[in-house]
Amino acid sequence: MSRSQLVAEHLPLLRRYARALTGNQASGDAYVGAMLEALLQDSSLLDETHGARAGLFRLFTQIWNSVSVNGDNGDVATLSLPPERRLSNITPLPRQAFLLLSLEGFSEEEVAYILGTDIAETRKLTDAAGREMAAEIATDVLIIEDETFIAMDLESLIRGLGHNVIGVARTHSDAVALAKNKKPGLILADIQLADGSSGLDAVNELLRTFEVPVVFITAYPERFLTGERPEPAFLISKPFQPAMVSAVASQALFFQRNSRNRAPRAASA
Repeated sequence: MSRSQLVAEHLPLLRRYARALTGNQASGDAYVGAMLEALLQDSSLLDETHGARAGLFRLFTQIWNSVSVNGDNGDVATLSLPPERRLSNITPLPRQAFLLLSLEGFSEEEVAYILGTDIAETRKLTDAAGREMAAEIATDVLIIEDETFIAMDLESLIRGLGHNVIGVARTHSDAVALAKNKKPGLILADIQLADGSSGLDAVNELLRTFEVPVVFITAYPERFLTGERPEPAFLISKPFQPAMVSAVASQALFFQRNSRNRAPRAASA
């Protein structure tokens, strides 16, 4: 397999990670684009000591952690990025470690390699992320999932994280009715529902009336990680692990909280 084929093979999940870090599709895909442009200019930047996938995530992380937040250093990475990045939007290193472990399934050794730390430091970072996530403000969660056992697993998991489940919707119409009645603080949504309706369509309808962070769950994540159309920022693959749901849900709430904290300052500017 050629290097370009190796890169293409791992791009969808790198896009997922980038979107989880930045909180939206456009910014995440811009960082991936900046990494690809840097790689095209100098192929030796890709270190495959721990495999091509880990090497791509390592290169991405080097760009992510080194780009000037003011966008004034003129390098290719900065010029490819959207202008809204500020210190308050940067995902802290502990969360990067936790997402690499829980969302992307890297080993501690691989995470240490990607972040340029050692295993002991990696463990400290993930412990710090765990404490930070435990301190998240509990919220009301709507689950949109038509498979009974998956819905039960999600409900149990979400309650175990300290959140309140306001209901489980199994169709588009059920989801809209529940959300309009109870206004959730977080939505976990399957994309394809058994009756032929779409969790994605239901969420898009709800987002026209109020703002809420959303985590999508799908058995086919690669279909929504191409960058070719508006796609979810927070995406979990089926089958999922509890730590994966915890990490991504917390990240979605993290950005929502930061956005609300910045709102009064923005209004007074």
